[in-house]
Amino acid sequence: MNLKPFLHAEWLKIRSLRSLCATLAAVFVATVAFSVLACATLDPQESARPDFDPLRTSFFGLDFGQIAAICFGALAVAGEYRSGAIRVSLTAVPRRGLFWVSKLAVVGALSLGVGLLTSLTCFLAGQPFLGDRGLTLTDPGALRGVIGCGIFLCLITLFSAGLAAVLRSAPAVMGLLIPFLLMLSFVIGDLSEDGGAVEFLPDRAGRQILLQDATGTLGPWSGLGVLALWVGAALWAGGRSLARRDA
Repeated sequence: MNLKPFLHAEWLKIRSLRSLCATLAAVFVATVAFSVLACATLDPQESARPDFDPLRTSFFGLDFGQIAAICFGALAVAGEYRSGAIRVSLTAVPRRGLFWVSKLAVVGALSLGVGLLTSLTCFLAGQPFLGDRGLTLTDPGALRGVIGCGIFLCLITLFSAGLAAVLRSAPAVMGLLIPFLLMLSFVIGDLSEDGGAVEFLPDRAGRQILLQDATGTLGPWSGLGVLALWVGAALWAGGRSLARRDA
């Protein structure tokens, strides 16, 4: 079956909604702005510490961009339920599995493209401020971190999209996912001296890819793999919810 018409339809939906375009742009603007600001105002004493990670510093603004990515994924899916457009979409594409795959493909491709552009810009704009501690793309771990940051933002967006299909409410997804990703791992991590299960939480595991020298149980790519498993579970649940429940 030719997927091109379905992919084009999903692309038109996103392009025609200002809120979706704005949240996608906010991923880039927020991440780059706060990352460059952090690099430009970094205390020299901080950069002189032995445990200073210049690669991770380049992506300081990821927390802010991550919030925008969650909003984009939630609005791209739950927005159709709020407006009632989901009925029209499923009338045009009655095969719900095909509809779900098409939507995820477009949402994922857009978020990956913006994520890679964002991570590369953060790295190239931020590293010159770090002086002698700055990196180039040829340094160990640098290119892996840039690519991994883009994939991380894409996976977070898809995580949000999967939950949006289950909850059918963008505010509910944001209210659940933002504290879960941005607060839970840090709170538990502060209470746990040896890491333990907290290292397998999606945000903590996925961020291993941003470290020049990853520490802990998970390595850079295995940590990103753990995040991908969380995302896969959310997408499976979203697909099942779409297939079984009335629009």
